[in-house]
Amino acid sequence: MSDALDNTRRRLLSAGVGMLAIAVVGPVMATPEEMASAIAAFTGGAAPTAGKVTLDIAQLVDNGNAVPMTVSVDSPMTAADHVTAIAVFNERNPQTDVVKFTLGPRSGKAVVSTRIRLATSQKLVAVARLSDGSFWSGSADVIVTLAACIEGEA
Repeated sequence: MSDALDNTRRRLLSAGVGMLAIAVVGPVMATPEEMASAIAAFTGGAAPTAGKVTLDIAQLVDNGNAVPMTVSVDSPMTAADHVTAIAVFNERNPQTDVVKFTLGPRSGKAVVSTRIRLATSQKLVAVARLSDGSFWSGSADVIVTLAACIEGEA
């Protein structure tokens, strides 16, 4: 047998084993513990207080590819009392951080809207940082019937 033919067989075998390893490992998803860690990183370790934050998202989503979401925070948005940041976290997408917004008193309202991708049914948590250094949160559980972010997930 020639060396060229032997090398071709080795390359094909290596490629086949590599593809099998990718198929067996499957998609990577975040965990609730990783979400808690990401929230702690955002808050500097402070525990957010439940309240003041409303996370408006459908409870049942047909398709996780472009899910509309609005986060609003009860704040007067004055120079002395305003929201400085809003972050949204999830527990089952490949990455725990969904989005982070920076606001100031000139924002007028503490309301942000966007579309997000959801890999599967999961809990979302929105956390707001206020100018006084406090952190507030709101959450929502979302059921996704057609997953996004991860191929093959049902």
